[in-house]
Amino acid sequence: MRKSRPIWALKGACMALSILTNIPSLAAQNQLSVTNSNLQKTLFRLSSGSRINTGADDAAGLAIADGLHANVTALTQSARNATDGVGMLQVADGALGQITSLLNRAVTLATEAANGTVSADQITALNQEYLQIQDEIGKIGTNTTYNGQVVFAAANATLKIFMSDGSSSGDTSLTVGTALGQVDATHLGTVNSATAALTAAGFTDAATAQTELGSINTAIAGVAGLRGQIGAYVNQLQAATNVMNNQVQNLSAAEDGIRAADIPAEVANLTKYNILSQTGISALAQANQMQQSVLSLLK
Repeated sequence: MRKSRPIWALKGACMALSILTNIPSLAAQNQLSVTNSNLQKTLFRLSSGSRINTGADDAAGLAIADGLHANVTALTQSARNATDGVGMLQVADGALGQITSLLNRAVTLATEAANGTVSADQITALNQEYLQIQDEIGKIGTNTTYNGQVVFAAANATLKIFMSDGSSSGDTSLTVGTALGQVDATHLGTVNSATAALTAAGFTDAATAQTELGSINTAIAGVAGLRGQIGAYVNQLQAATNVMNNQVQNLSAAEDGIRAADIPAEVANLTKYNILSQTGISALAQANQMQQSVLSLLK
């Protein structure tokens, strides 16, 4: 019959009982700390909707996402700049439309004055109204404003609408040109390389009224030319705005793909880490309870 070995002979085969260091407890604490850290990150992502809340989450992704966001911001403001430019041009077009209406009335006056049946006093009366029309055209050119800025001014002959995507190579400017230059009775656009203008003194008889009628018709053509230029600039700015809005949409989608949190995945992680946190706390309690077995040796 085989004899049993004494207890002291089994010392090397058994784990020693110690109260100085609780290794299972330390392991449980470390794992619980990792779980809580992951749980905190998951809660941050769910509360913010962003996968990247600090640079430590994804340094490279953060740099790319911030760069894309800067592009989106610049393009959004550039689209507003273009829209403001369109607004200014439309104000100018409306003013020129009113000038055209005044010139059409001037055609009526000059045509009536050119008729041989009109007396000298009547021609004078017609001319007075014609001079008032010239004065009103000058006032339109001087008083038409947009955002506190005079629309028809010599300085606006080189007006630029600035647009950018935020990069050093993505800056573009649209120069409006002479369409918003000085407008008055002697500056009504250009026809055949000559400035369209009305005669300051108007007309004094049938012959001068007939001559002035030609100047009025030339002025109408000049104003129509200005309105055509403005219309072309409006179309160009609107096309640029459409392009920039499309860029904003695509860049925003790209940024969202990098920065945004995957909500279904984060909800799954939240469930996982909540369970791990509870089991970790339970395991830590069990590890701490193991030390209580030492007390049985002291009884």
